[in-house]
Amino acid sequence: MKISMIVAYGKNWEIGLNNQMLWHISEDFKNFKQITSGHHILMGRKTFESIGKPLPNRTSLVLSRGEFEQEGVYTFNDIQKALDFARANAEEELFVIGGANIYETMFDYVDKMYLTEVDFEGQADAFLKEIDFSSWDLLEQREYEEIKEGDKVKSPAWKFKVYEKKD
Repeated sequence: MKISMIVAYGKNWEIGLNNQMLWHISEDFKNFKQITSGHHILMGRKTFESIGKPLPNRTSLVLSRGEFEQEGVYTFNDIQKALDFARANAEEELFVIGGANIYETMFDYVDKMYLTEVDFEGQADAFLKEIDFSSWDLLEQREYEEIKEGDKVKSPAWKFKVYEKKD
């Protein structure tokens, strides 16, 4: 089973504030849905709570240190048990979707990264650990311009990149 992470981050590796995303990029949400649909997604409890419900057409695996139950999700307090569950269900590519602690814990297991680099600098309380790209091959890159409505920025500029771990 391939383990991939999918994450959007700003210029200073910021990913969230008060358990919420820092920007709204509808095209990136569509991209996330297309990439993760039909797969198991692994997240921490706080990330699940920020989403608020199981995402359609995906199997939600939630890691929690304490007791946590929610209809429509599978809860684990051990990463290995979550990975074993996905393997036992014939998952080909498991997606790690956050938050910061889960990304850091899972990083050494990750084979592929789907990264959205957002042209954003601002207040945050959750950060992605800086990635050393020297051990990764860039497979794909797309760039998107800022979208404005009048004087207001509707969507910041962003880049979508896919990396695979070098052999």
